[in-house]
Amino acid sequence: MDEILKQVNVDNAWDLVEVYSKMARWKPDDVNKSCDEITNRLDKFGVEYKVYNPELYLSIPYTASVKLSSGDTLHAKPPAYSINCEEGITAKLHYVPAHFKKDIENLFDKSQDKEASTPDKVRGKIIISEGFAFPGKIQDFEKAGAVGVIAVNPGVDIHWGICTSIWGMPEYDNIENKPNIPVVAVNLDDGKKLIELSKNNEEATLFTKLEEGWFNQKIPEVTIKSDNNSKDFILLHGHYDSWDVGVGDNATGDATMLEIARLLQENKSKLNRSVKIVWWPGHSTGRYAGSTWYADNFGIELSNNCVAQINCDSPGCRWADTFDHLSVMTEAEDYVHKIIKGVANITPVCERPHRAGDYSFNNIGISSFFMLSSTMTPELRKEKGYYAVGGCGGNIAWHTENDILEIADKKNLERDIKVYAASIIELSTCKYLPFNWQASANEFEKVLNNYQKNCGDNFDLSEAISAADDFKNKIKSFYEKINNDSLDPGKANAIIMKLARILVPLNYARNPRFSHDPAVPIPQLPVLSLCDEFAEAPKDKYGFIKNQLVRGRNRVVDALNEAGNLLE
Repeated sequence: MDEILKQVNVDNAWDLVEVYSKMARWKPDDVNKSCDEITNRLDKFGVEYKVYNPELYLSIPYTASVKLSSGDTLHAKPPAYSINCEEGITAKLHYVPAHFKKDIENLFDKSQDKEASTPDKVRGKIIISEGFAFPGKIQDFEKAGAVGVIAVNPGVDIHWGICTSIWGMPEYDNIENKPNIPVVAVNLDDGKKLIELSKNNEEATLFTKLEEGWFNQKIPEVTIKSDNNSKDFILLHGHYDSWDVGVGDNATGDATMLEIARLLQENKSKLNRSVKIVWWPGHSTGRYAGSTWYADNFGIELSNNCVAQINCDSPGCRWADTFDHLSVMTEAEDYVHKIIKGVANITPVCERPHRAGDYSFNNIGISSFFMLSSTMTPELRKEKGYYAVGGCGGNIAWHTENDILEIADKKNLERDIKVYAASIIELSTCKYLPFNWQASANEFEKVLNNYQKNCGDNFDLSEAISAADDFKNKIKSFYEKINNDSLDPGKANAIIMKLARILVPLNYARNPRFSHDPAVPIPQLPVLSLCDEFAEAPKDKYGFIKNQLVRGRNRVVDALNEAGNLLE
């Protein structure tokens, strides 16, 4: 592998970064034009590709403002999927306090004050609340009767975003879950002004301008076929649409995938498993519409043959000297540690993947790692006074007009290209797939015992705990045979992949396979997460909670039994 990594040429990647630093890539026509920059370079490198051209349902945000009763107007940005409200909507302001998140680990969690969020206080009001316009918060305010929301961003800049909870394109059964109120974001200073006005029961008017509908968008796909014609493949992917020119999010990722495509094409004779590399549109304006379309339309192939999915977002940014807050599924943590330590001599810090970042394959059941890439140290972030953001290596230029060429770092980009390349090369050449389901078994045991502790005598999880213990014993025996090289690799790898199809949806999804969960946080073993609700739920809700938990327990026991039977 070292000989292949020596062939990485960061100048190939940097060329695309420089071109993209001058190309805005959020309007549909501009996105399609920027796709040609990728395919032109693939042609130059002699890499074959396909370009799909599906219709994606997108929300394109343009402008927004907040007009005060004094006549002053504050600049704002509308997140994608806010409703278009050019005529304006006027109502009294109501402040719902929330705290800004200190780390990306809990960036997507809701933090608003429950007392101030009650329907009797929210109904008919325009809500002001700190944070980004993430869907969980917007959804709660709308359900409580708010007629509009103003998200107060934590700094001097306003961040673009998307406020729908629908993952990918809406379907017939969930189209009504789109936001039906105007939503805007303002910077911290203007947010403070609005909070003060709310104390005097002042009114304000929200204006938003967006375009929503179906747009043809290009999806380029590279397939590097192994010489042994294996049907199994690794999926490397990332989005090429961005907010404005989006250098750190995600021109650097697009360039990384481009150079890896060239590198693998020139070394495909060394691969035992194929590699697919796909660039997505519709990430920013469609809540991962491109990757969702691909998961839907190639779902059976992905289920049958995809070894792992690797997301490439925000590598190679300035000051990004650590690999903290890496999204990695439990079974892949040991592997990720090995790769990053071996290539970059950095010990990564892994965390449970967020329900974000083109992780559109959880419900199919595919082992996954990476979402964001390298990032700056906590100490440096604190020194610079930076708040938590969802990309750009921790640079707060994320989702703003400031995500320009200076956010990228050529030296860091070269290192991160090698990290991604190494993780793919090792996966495509290893004898046994490196995913450790013993780690997942340990996680299940711990989570179930915690759930039992938290729900006390209100619900019995002993059947699920017993099933987890049985699976833990069987998976230990399975890996002992792998370590002794006493299992046929083909059969062993088929079992490892099949375990993913069973256990990834169990741990990272609520909805059935080949569907998509909403873009809100998913706890561990989510169908049993209501075990944590007994402490705060009113007594008259206990029967409904128990009824739901019975169904969740059945699903957990059945999945663990199926996994155990597979090992037998």
